[in-house]
Amino acid sequence: MKKPLNLPNFKNEDEERDFWAKINLADYYEPSDARRVSFPNLKPTSRPISIRLPEMLLNRIKERANEANVPYQSLIKSSLHEAFFNK
Repeated sequence: MKKPLNLPNFKNEDEERDFWAKINLADYYEPSDARRVSFPNLKPTSRPISIRLPEMLLNRIKERANEANVPYQSLIKSSLHEAFFNK
């Protein structure tokens, strides 16, 4: 750490936002000061969509989901994730 960061008491979020926008954190912290953190309770934002699938395909998806003991929408999401992110 380079020099201590004395935080003022902020009257509101706008005042705090202005404070953080004006300072250069590199004047106060070294990269070695960084610590890995975890936010285990955060969930990614999801958005509902409508999609038309042939009934036969939807029935097969539901059968596979039932075999895997997972909800069929979860199976669809994980399949899409694998297809687009695990190349």
